[in-house]
Amino acid sequence: MNLTDKITVVTGAASGIGLATAKAFAAVGGTVYLGDLNEADGEQAAADIRSAGGTATFIPLDIANDDAIAAFKDQIISESGRLDVLANVAGWGHTEFFVESSPASWDKEIDINLKGPMKMCHAFIPGMFEQKYGRIVNVSSDAGRVGSLAESVYAGAKGGQIAFTKALAREGARYNVAVNCICPGPTETPLLADTAENIQAALKKAIPMRRFGQPEEIADAILFFACERSSYCTGQVLSVSGGLTMVD
Repeated sequence: MNLTDKITVVTGAASGIGLATAKAFAAVGGTVYLGDLNEADGEQAAADIRSAGGTATFIPLDIANDDAIAAFKDQIISESGRLDVLANVAGWGHTEFFVESSPASWDKEIDINLKGPMKMCHAFIPGMFEQKYGRIVNVSSDAGRVGSLAESVYAGAKGGQIAFTKALAREGARYNVAVNCICPGPTETPLLADTAENIQAALKKAIPMRRFGQPEEIADAILFFACERSSYCTGQVLSVSGGLTMVD
């Protein structure tokens, strides 16, 4: 797999799956722009990639903020002139039974997990259409495919991201812009680390492979959709979950 001469963006790139994806893109020749709210870890991640011989730049990014997205895009276009690959990895969730939630508590999960990726696509896809090339990989969740206890809002937002991916893929196909979706299962990330131990134990028991995924395993799947090995794939949803979800 090769991303030589490709300009790429990874959101949520300061840690977890986003960081592993940024490293994977750089390792195969991609120029990587890392976006994240965590500036200290983001700068360190970019520095580590450069130390390993890659090309990486960190730009602070809040995908729920329109002005931040505009500034992020402006810097990339100013420096590199275009974007070839967009990996929407940033996400956030928490466990709360829906009946105990309030409408005000839904906004953050919807803004980050659904509207954020939509806004990033809206910012960059016109340029991809114009250049007749683009690869967009949205990172959803198996929760969006089959639901997840005490994660109704999160699952709803992630399910919306899956539907958005398929619809946008239909718009992009005629312009040689492929849009695909990865659905990780439980993965060793800071988000999982914040989950209660009893819930982690139950999740691991439900996974046929009896272990959590590693960020690098998810990044490899994202890389496949980002490069030319997947040139005839668009509108697809791939679960990387150790067999937790087996759906057509």
